[in-house]
Amino acid sequence: MTENILIKNIREILITEMPSDGPLRGSAMSRPGRLPDAWIMIREGRIERLGNMRDFPRHEEAAEYRLIDASGKFVIPAFCDSHTHIVYAGSREQEFVDKISGLSYEEIATRGGGILNSVALLRRTSEEELYRQAYLRVREVMCQGTGSLEIKSGYGLSPEDELKMLRVIRRLKETTPLTIKATFLGAHAIPEEYRSDREEYIRILLFEMIPAVASEGLADFIDVFCDKGFFSVEETERILMTGIKYGLRPKIHANELDYSGGVQTGVKYDALTVDHLERTGREELEALEASETIATLLPGASFFLSLPDPPVREMIRRNIPIALASDYNPGSSPSGNMKLMMSLACIRWKMLPAEALTAATINGAWAMDVPDETGSIEPGKRADIIITKSMPSFEFFPYAFGSDLIDTVILGGEVVHSGNR
Repeated sequence: MTENILIKNIREILITEMPSDGPLRGSAMSRPGRLPDAWIMIREGRIERLGNMRDFPRHEEAAEYRLIDASGKFVIPAFCDSHTHIVYAGSREQEFVDKISGLSYEEIATRGGGILNSVALLRRTSEEELYRQAYLRVREVMCQGTGSLEIKSGYGLSPEDELKMLRVIRRLKETTPLTIKATFLGAHAIPEEYRSDREEYIRILLFEMIPAVASEGLADFIDVFCDKGFFSVEETERILMTGIKYGLRPKIHANELDYSGGVQTGVKYDALTVDHLERTGREELEALEASETIATLLPGASFFLSLPDPPVREMIRRNIPIALASDYNPGSSPSGNMKLMMSLACIRWKMLPAEALTAATINGAWAMDVPDETGSIEPGKRADIIITKSMPSFEFFPYAFGSDLIDTVILGGEVVHSGNR
């Protein structure tokens, strides 16, 4: 239930007073707006005002609000997780063991594992059960501080099952306080029944699935897995052009497994984001540098699959906008814990804590096309807020990577998690 809330004695607010002309880039990522010794007033689900404690609202005005004392605590925006596959059936822990035993991601996929394993499970699962499983995961990530989710289809790979996934995503949007954006990812893989006739599956994508998705208004974006063993640049272009014709803005899975040309294709078609980028060289960097496309990096997948590290410091040096996301999925990143993603980005990729927070909040909002609604602590925006536990500094938040440092989560003015409950 939405409440009018007044948070006082905040040690410091981070990610406030953001520019409105685009995501933060380069050195600006390490200098997000900060307000020490602060208060925030929340009314009807939105941030009404904020300020320094010396200007705290008068007693008679404050009496209308539920008071939260945040002494010693920091306030940051709720995370904007701009790349997830959180709607899926079952789990794939056997593949976890296979990887430990030495099989590669590509070898598991060739043997019918990977994405096609999840496809088989999802097709056998009812829409109601699929929603039930996804809702439990969504509740978990909300309590871990996520306030916005991009959710992809891509485990159906047939007209009826892709639509089933997208209807579940729509239902999650209707039944949770999260900001949710849906992405149609019918081009996630070639399903088993079309292995010998991939062109027929692409025809179904172009002339059946995309029109059906658009006619029901089930997706905001279209995505293609443009990589070795999945979809070629030529196939990707055909799919993206059809999606654009139906009003779906492109996103792309690119360069996870090889130098696929996916980054350049994404830039060519004005993709909002290109995602993964574990294999990024000079040509990819130059294409991104000359574009407005956001590089969405997925530290959970990189860590879980032992993939090469993307050249993050070079991206920042070149002023390429970066977002961090979880890639929450059953095969290569079975976690939606964005605090952990921040820690991995700091530890493995040498991102500064402030850079990682920027990438996981306001830049994530830009990567979902919702920067006017969420991603920063500013008057008029949704009250999507994390109150941390008492900490010696904000840098302690990603440093203590295994500690639960989230005290309270407020989404749209609703307290969805509290250490006091």
